[in-house]
Amino acid sequence: MKIPSYLKKGDTVAIVCTARKFFPEDAIPAQELLESWGLKTKLGRTIGLDSCQLGGTDVERAADFQAMLDDDDVKAIWCARGGYGTVRIIDMLDFSNFKKHPKWIMGFSDVTVLHSQVNVERVASLHAIMPFTVPRAPEAVKETLRKALFGESIEYVIPAVSYNINGKATGELVGGNLSILYSLLGSKSSLDTDGKILYIEDLDEYLYHIDRMMQNLKRNGYFDGLKGLIVGGMTDMHDNEIPFGQNAVQIITAIASEYEIPVAFDFPAGHQKDNRTLILGSQVEFEVNDLEVKLKFL
Repeated sequence: MKIPSYLKKGDTVAIVCTARKFFPEDAIPAQELLESWGLKTKLGRTIGLDSCQLGGTDVERAADFQAMLDDDDVKAIWCARGGYGTVRIIDMLDFSNFKKHPKWIMGFSDVTVLHSQVNVERVASLHAIMPFTVPRAPEAVKETLRKALFGESIEYVIPAVSYNINGKATGELVGGNLSILYSLLGSKSSLDTDGKILYIEDLDEYLYHIDRMMQNLKRNGYFDGLKGLIVGGMTDMHDNEIPFGQNAVQIITAIASEYEIPVAFDFPAGHQKDNRTLILGSQVEFEVNDLEVKLKFL
C-alpha cells in the first residue's frame, strides 16, 4: 500500500465536483479552513457548473478530476460533496500517473467509489468531511482531517455499546458507504476484504434494503476472511408499513456474528456531525471490549 506524502504548509489542495453541483460561494468555508492550516486552494473547473443535479457533465467532471490527478502542484484532491455521480466517471479516469505520484483523495458518501478504486490501485485515501459539510462540522472533527493530512498520530477511543462484539484485530482498514460498496460488487472497483477490517455506514435507507445489501456482501465473500467490522452512522433508517422485524444493528449482527470477529457499532464516522477522519488503506489496531472501542492508525 502506498501512503501519499503528508502535506506541509504552502501545499495546494484542489476542490472539485465528482457528483452533485457545488458553487464558488459554497467553497469559501472550506477554503478558509485550509488556509488557516497554511495550505493553498485551487478550485476545479467543475466548481460552479450546473448540469441538473451534477457539477458539470460526465466528461467535464472526469476531465477536471483527471487534471488534478496529473497536476504535480496539487498534493490533495477534496471532493466537494457527495450525492450521486462519481460512478459515472470512474472508468474515464487514468490512475497510472497517480500510482507513481500518489496524492490524498478526500471525502465520504458517494466518494466511496473513488476510495474503493484507489484501494484497488493500492493507494491510501481519507474518508473525511467534505467542503459541503465543513460549515456544520465541529472543530474537533476538522482537526482529525488536519492531523491526517499532516501525518500526525491518530487514535480514537470511544465508549462501548452493549451490542458490540468484543475482540481484537490488526489489519488494513477499508470501506465506506454501504450502498456504494454494494453497487460496486462485481466491478473492477470492488474491494478485496480478505484479512482486512471493514468500515461501513449509510443514510436514508429502508431496513429491508440494509439486509439485502448485507446479504449480497456476504454472498460475494466480503466476510469470509474479514478480521473486524466497524459500523459508523446508520442514519435516518426507514421501515415499511409492515415492519421488517429487525433494526440495522440486528441485521448487521445476524451476519457478522457468524464470523467470530470484533464488531463496533455507533462509530463516529459517516452522515453525522461527528464524522471523524479515517485513513483507508492504513494498517490499524482495532479493539472492542466491555468498556471502550479503540482504533489506532499505525
